Amino acid sequence: MEHGTRMILYELRCEAGHGFEAWFRNSGTYDAQVAAGEVNCPVCGSAAVEKALMAPAIAKRSGGDGNARRTHTTMADARRELEALRQKIEENCEYVGDRFADEARKIHYEEAAHRDIYGEATETEARELEEEGIGVARIPWVSRTDS
Repeated sequence: MEHGTRMILYELRCEAGHGFEAWFRNSGTYDAQVAAGEVNCPVCGSAAVEKALMAPAIAKRSGGDGNARRTHTTMADARRELEALRQKIEENCEYVGDRFADEARKIHYEEAAHRDIYGEATETEARELEEEGIGVARIPWVSRTDS
């Protein structure tokens, strides 16, 4: 992101009612990405999202110097947190690729030894797992900055 570039933070809600925040360059970018199905709920993966009702962000004054502090995490901070989460998952979980749904079922139904796994699943597979009572989470997978 260029220095000085302003971004818009929207509160969004998916069709299942999950709330989350997302940053966009402008309202046109939001409209285009939602229309293309590129904005997904981080909880369930649904691309059926819309803007939620939100209150305006009010800056707080710090001390007596008159500088306003933002109440939201910066994009750089969020990216660092996601990179740290990715590293922790990679260090502590087994990658099962596109076999994720099958492996999760085997573990849930005790057909395989319990272990922490990660991989890919389609929206349909994730929804079916949740309907079976198998807890899954979708995590925005950021690319590494060191690669």
